[in-house]
Amino acid sequence: MAEFVSSFFRKRSVKRFIIFALIALILYFLRSMMNLILLTFIFAFLMDRLSDFVSRRFHIHRKITVIVLYVAIVGLLSLGIVKYLPLLITQITQLIMQLVNFYSQPQESVVINYIVQQITEKIEITSFLKQGFTFLLGYFSNVGKLSLNIFLSLILSLFYLLEKERLIDFTKKFKDSKVAPFYDEIEFFCKKFVATFGKVIEAQFIIAIVNTVLTTIALSIMGFPQLFGLAMMIFVLGLIPVAGVIISLIPLCIIAYSIGGFVHVLWIVIVIAVVHAIEAYVLNPKLMSSKTNLPVFYTFIVLIFSEHFFGVWGLILGIPVFVFLLEILDVKNEKVKLIKIKK
Repeated sequence: MAEFVSSFFRKRSVKRFIIFALIALILYFLRSMMNLILLTFIFAFLMDRLSDFVSRRFHIHRKITVIVLYVAIVGLLSLGIVKYLPLLITQITQLIMQLVNFYSQPQESVVINYIVQQITEKIEITSFLKQGFTFLLGYFSNVGKLSLNIFLSLILSLFYLLEKERLIDFTKKFKDSKVAPFYDEIEFFCKKFVATFGKVIEAQFIIAIVNTVLTTIALSIMGFPQLFGLAMMIFVLGLIPVAGVIISLIPLCIIAYSIGGFVHVLWIVIVIAVVHAIEAYVLNPKLMSSKTNLPVFYTFIVLIFSEHFFGVWGLILGIPVFVFLLEILDVKNEKVKLIKIKK
């Protein structure tokens, strides 16, 4: 019996599962620092990719590239907090009040009045909008804590990028130490995490930026108000796979109807459909691997559960974490092409 238990725990898969469970438990106890941990990883990964791209393209020393990029980012963040954050809060406030007024006041169309009445009575959308408004104000009013997390994340990621080679050499020394079994498994998880989670986050950011630029240009042509606030909303929702497009369509359609009637609603639906088609058929195949090509049902289930357990972070990170788990479990998602053999 003792030999069976000993051989059972010596199995690679069992050790890997136990170490993975320990890592998950440690992260659970560090959940109060999760914002700092996630922001540091995202900054480090994205800036590492960007600095490598710039240094290779323009033949500049990597450390100089890193310092210049971080100086530029700190400058842009400072400008955004000082100049554009009050503007963003004002425009979001105006957008929410515009939505509340739309649901509160009777419309010219009988059909729209009936739909609004049914939604208001059954879902109490006005109270939800007011709660969302209160949440956003509370979130933006807590700028001090958010700014501190961003500042610490930038500092940590900067030190990591400046000493990346030295950190890698020092970390490899654990491979020949007494914790070598733990090191091997942690190295395995880290490589899988970077190859899946990091790549998906990078792709989501690029897709969100492209979607925001294209949609904002279309909204400016159509004469939408509060473009800066709408652009920020579209960018944040663009980080949510699939569901972000649907969520952003609802307020955009309401604003479109309030400024131009059904014609503007039709145009905004066409714009969102075109942008979504560009994302689905152009950006996703180029940026995402086959493992991230999940069925829509699975995507929504993952988003619902991750939002329930992790809040707003869950909407953005739910799919990357799920893809990482699929990679750990060796779940193959590649499409198999059937080839007919001619006789």
